[in-house]
Amino acid sequence: MKLGARILKTGIAITLSLLLGEFLSLPSPIFAAIAAVFAIQPSIYRSYLTILEQIQANVIGAASAVCFGLIFGTHPIIIGFTAVVVIAVNLKLRINNTIGLALVTVIAIMENPGDNFVEYALIRFGTVLLGVFSAFIVNLIFIPPKYETRLYYKIVSTTEEIIKWIRMNLYHASEHTLLKEDIEKMKDNVAKMNQIFDFYKEERTYSTKKRFVKSRKLVLFRQMITVTTRALTTLKLLHRVENDLQVMPQQFQDLIKSEVECLLMYHEQVLLKFIGKLRVQPTTTVPNEACVGKRALIDKFMQYKIYDNDEENKVIYHIFPLISVIIEYSEELEHLDKLIDTFQNYHKDANSFDINHQRQED
Repeated sequence: MKLGARILKTGIAITLSLLLGEFLSLPSPIFAAIAAVFAIQPSIYRSYLTILEQIQANVIGAASAVCFGLIFGTHPIIIGFTAVVVIAVNLKLRINNTIGLALVTVIAIMENPGDNFVEYALIRFGTVLLGVFSAFIVNLIFIPPKYETRLYYKIVSTTEEIIKWIRMNLYHASEHTLLKEDIEKMKDNVAKMNQIFDFYKEERTYSTKKRFVKSRKLVLFRQMITVTTRALTTLKLLHRVENDLQVMPQQFQDLIKSEVECLLMYHEQVLLKFIGKLRVQPTTTVPNEACVGKRALIDKFMQYKIYDNDEENKVIYHIFPLISVIIEYSEELEHLDKLIDTFQNYHKDANSFDINHQRQED
C-alpha cells in the first residue's frame, strides 16, 4: 500500500491542530483536529477556496447554534432542528461541501454549554477555525503537489496499458472476460486523468509570460487526454466486434491490423516527442495521414455490398463504427503531433516542461 501526499498531509494537519490547541489551552482541541480533516484539499488553490467557504459555513453554524441555544436551549431535539436549519442555509448559499464542518461547529457549541454560553460558543468557534487554518498552512507548506509531472505519468501509464491490450486483442491473445474487467479499470484511470488535469488547470500563475506558457501546456495536455480516450474507445470497439471482425475477409483483417498497429507506434512516438526524447526536425512537415493504410482501409470497406436485407448487413453495420473510431484516433493523433511540433519549435526555453524523471502517480 502506497501512502499519497494527501494522506500524509491529513496526518500532519491533525497533529498541528492538536498541538496548537494544547498550546493555546483550548478546552476541546479535538474539534480543531476534526475541522482539519474536512479542510485538507488536493491543491493550494482549492485549499484557498475551501477556507473561504468554510469560514462562511462556520459563521453560519456558530450564529445558528448561539441563536437557537439562547432562545430554545440545548436539548437534543433543538440541536437536531438547528442542524436542519444550517443544512438548509448552506444548500441555499450553494456551499454544499462545507455542510459537514458547519454541523461540527453546531455540535461543538451546543453539546455541552457552560455557564457563559456566548463565551463558550466563541471559544468553540475559534477552535474549529484553528483546525481549518492548520490544514491551510499544511497545504501551503508541506508536500506541494506537482500536477504537471503527475498528469504526464498518469497519461503515459494509462496509454501504455491501453496500447498493450489493443495489441493483444489484434492478435487474439486477450482473454475476453479479463479484458472486459480491465477496460472498466482503464475508464477509471481516464476519469482520474481528467481530475488531475483540473487540479493542474487550477494552479495559479502570477506572471503574464508564465500564464501564456501554461495555457499552451493546457492545450497540449487536453489533447493528450483526448487521444488516450480515443485509444480506449478503439480498444472497446475492437473488443465488442472481435467475433464479427474474424468473419471478414483476411485481407480486410490485415488492413485493420496494419492501420491500428501503425497508429499505436505513432502514439508511442508522439509521447516520446512530447518530453523531448524523440528528435524533432523544424523543417519536418506532418503528413496529411498518419498511416498510409487509412485511405486503403476506407476504400476496402466501401467495396462491400450493402444488401436489401438488414440481417445480411449485420456484420457491416457492426464494423462501421470501428472504422469511424480508427479514423478519429488517427486525426486526433495528427493534431497532437502538430501541437507538439509547434510547441517545441517556438520559445523552447520558456516552454520546457516541469516533469521529473521519477514517476509520480496517485
